[in-house]
Amino acid sequence: MKIEELKTPCYVIDEGKLEENLEILKGVREHTGCSVLLAQKAFSCFSQYPLIGKYLDGTTASGLFEARLGREEMGLENHVFAPAYREEDFHELVKICDHIVFNSFSQLEKFKDCCHEVSVGIRINPECSTQEGHEIYDPCAPGSRLGVTLANFKEEWLPYISGLHFHTLCEQNADDLKKTLEAVETRFGKYLHGFFWLNMGGGHHITREDYDIGLLEKCIKRMQEKYGLHIYLEPGEAIALNAGYLVTEVMDVVENGIKTLILDASAACHMPDVLEMPYRPPLKDSGLPGEKAFTYRLSSCTCLAGDVIGDYSFDREIKPGDKLYFMDMAIYSMVKNNTFNGMPLPSIAVMDKGGDCRVIKEFGYEDFKGRLS
Repeated sequence: MKIEELKTPCYVIDEGKLEENLEILKGVREHTGCSVLLAQKAFSCFSQYPLIGKYLDGTTASGLFEARLGREEMGLENHVFAPAYREEDFHELVKICDHIVFNSFSQLEKFKDCCHEVSVGIRINPECSTQEGHEIYDPCAPGSRLGVTLANFKEEWLPYISGLHFHTLCEQNADDLKKTLEAVETRFGKYLHGFFWLNMGGGHHITREDYDIGLLEKCIKRMQEKYGLHIYLEPGEAIALNAGYLVTEVMDVVENGIKTLILDASAACHMPDVLEMPYRPPLKDSGLPGEKAFTYRLSSCTCLAGDVIGDYSFDREIKPGDKLYFMDMAIYSMVKNNTFNGMPLPSIAVMDKGGDCRVIKEFGYEDFKGRLS
């Protein structure tokens, strides 16, 4: 079926765009010899793991369940980082992961005797904030719990460590990586010659149109050549950037100073980053408020007054029954959605390069009920 025939709400993964992104990441791997891992926290629709595994080196996880998924469904390199590990989880993690990164030396001390078969790393905090407007995603903010600062770095634990990990970026270009690497070298450079690898984390917007891939590759090669390190990147968003839609239907139009479209999709339930970041998601064939002839506020059928997606304008009047297509909905949507108000979870479909869609997952009442008892 075609996208306009799908029952709404429905996420649609664009396989053609996903493969375009993967080709770009494959080029970085080939030009530099670095390893690129899928950060499953952004996109973990494992039906696409066979495709992703043809281009990348493996997966990275934020805990046991993601680590299991990466091992079971991609079966390549499997890395994990968490601010802290539960003992019952850790004994399984050492069996299914190749790299385990600790957030503190106290965690390393607690679990070091279990780590004989894995490569161990420590996450560092280079204390170099490059965020503007996304402070919630800034691991270098004052008082951050993420990563060891130089003042708290314990040299006596160096014999147990194979590499360092940092993750400080969010939707950023390579100039911020260059700045961050300078801070890493300033604070931790004296240790780098003794390690096997350096993991530069995620947040690299590599597949964005204006991303400076040449500078990224220079940064990677410089750390390889100067310190003899193997470099890892852990993009999540870059892998599925602009590779998905959320299809929704207009249920009603209400007016109170502005016309509001009531949709069967929800910011709070189906695209939480709209409220968390916040941001205004792109919408096919729309413009800014007032830019086109008809302006509407887009909202949902939940009871949350603030469940508002944003204001958009259109060339034509929008009526109940019309379908709208939010773009860039493959990332941080399926992995973060919820059933607040008993809202149904959107189905998941995959669209091939010819525009044909196949539904791979549908949800119903039992998915709501089953989470509560």
